[in-house]
Amino acid sequence: MELKTLVVGPFEVNCYLYWDGASKDAVILDPGGDENLILEMVASSGSTPRAILLTHGHGDHIAAVGAVKEKLQIPLYVGQPDQDLLVNPSDFVSTFYSKPVHSPPADFLVTDEQLLAFGSIALRVLATPGHTPGGVCYLDEREGILFCGDTLFYGSVGRTDLPGGSYDQLLESIRTKILTLPDEIVCLPGHGPKTTVGAERNNNPFLAGGYAV
Repeated sequence: MELKTLVVGPFEVNCYLYWDGASKDAVILDPGGDENLILEMVASSGSTPRAILLTHGHGDHIAAVGAVKEKLQIPLYVGQPDQDLLVNPSDFVSTFYSKPVHSPPADFLVTDEQLLAFGSIALRVLATPGHTPGGVCYLDEREGILFCGDTLFYGSVGRTDLPGGSYDQLLESIRTKILTLPDEIVCLPGHGPKTTVGAERNNNPFLAGGYAV
């Protein structure tokens, strides 16, 4: 498997292009801005995107969805409770863009433990509400990679002070869906550097003894 990370938009969102080097099947995760750069990344990779996957519906993660989707003609996936955020994103994000931030509606709404297949790519959906009601992570069980959005960061966790956020729910999601995974799973967050389940279990100040506090 191949991976490219492009930091996009004023909130420095990690947009990921993840693809099979043999089949060229690919997915794009969280295209949060700079659509031309994202499309250049796709073209230079030689991959064939099959879908756009959103970890959640906040405006900083969806700003380039419309342009990328229109250009590549691929379906959009998001957690079911976040479908309304795509057309009515949080106002605080729009102030950092020159126009209102919105996205086309999702083509598919994903649910907990659903297995998604895009050609040779298989990803399991883990529902991790708390940052948003419909926040999800995408797990490649074969490769040991978790796209964890704004649920978990290197040394931190997602903010919960925006509408629909819940600190208790976020920590419960981390405890039951992420800390139950093997320590060696690589976590690729929506902002900042990558980490591992084990590193966060042992060192994250928001977690204690392998459990959320």
